[in-house]
Amino acid sequence: MHQTARSVTVRPPSFVTVRDGHRLAVRRAGEGGVPLLLVHGFPCTGLIWSHVIGPLAEAGFDVVAPDLRGYGDSDFAPDGFYDFKAFNADLTGLFDALGWERAVVAGHDLGAMITIDMATRHPERVDRVVILDDSMPDLPERFAAAGLPPGRPKPAVYDYQERQGRHADELVAELDTPERRRRYIAEFFGHRMWCPPDAFGADDLAVLTEPYADAARLRASFADYEVVMGTRPVSGPELTDRPVEQPALILIGTDQVTLGEHVDERCALAFPRAVGPFWIRGAGHFLPWEKPVVVERAIRAFCGDLLAR
Repeated sequence: MHQTARSVTVRPPSFVTVRDGHRLAVRRAGEGGVPLLLVHGFPCTGLIWSHVIGPLAEAGFDVVAPDLRGYGDSDFAPDGFYDFKAFNADLTGLFDALGWERAVVAGHDLGAMITIDMATRHPERVDRVVILDDSMPDLPERFAAAGLPPGRPKPAVYDYQERQGRHADELVAELDTPERRRRYIAEFFGHRMWCPPDAFGADDLAVLTEPYADAARLRASFADYEVVMGTRPVSGPELTDRPVEQPALILIGTDQVTLGEHVDERCALAFPRAVGPFWIRGAGHFLPWEKPVVVERAIRAFCGDLLAR
């Protein structure tokens, strides 16, 4: 059964200045514990971690779940950039503001790719990584040498990528009321098959889609797709073209159309120090909300040595 929004306390964010007056909205619990950064993706905000923040803090982590620049309650990008380098400049600035030297970093969707980039771009700041889907570095030569195919055709439900990446302004203009914007975001938790059909109830969707009622917030969330499509400038190259050297825990829901092929074999090359991938049956793309107990227990076990210090 899905967990409804009634079963979780939605923490109000506080604001942390990460550089030059630029602020991120963060939800934090367990200050003084083992640093743990939770990085959301699309179509989410830091709210997607609401079910696990408290339990992870109780386990001994200093848990911080920010809204990425432009998302939720965080400031919009002061420089107009929404690429991995820009996101990670904010997040390492958040480390500095919190007094963290390094942290365990968990990411989901876009947040997983940001985590992978951070692990390479700032290896001294990342103790280990947790990936909550089948995101991984792009290693075409290694994959080909292992006899793995280059990819697979995208399902028809991926039509949003083209629209968000090439026609973002026109799409936002069509979604011209808060209700239409929220309904559009709700599709990703529904008929676009990113998760089982009963995974999210009306109360869940009320919480998770509310930040996207604002047109400017919705428009900012499309920027990552513009980067993917090459229609938006970036502040620097993405560092997702090499294996992740840190220990990595990989959890993947089985019931999502977004899954690629040969995931186990690709993970072995992309994360040479991986634990997993572990396949979570009955779950889709949104593991932090759909299976929070599994996620919390897995992270706690993966980091047991850190918690014991």
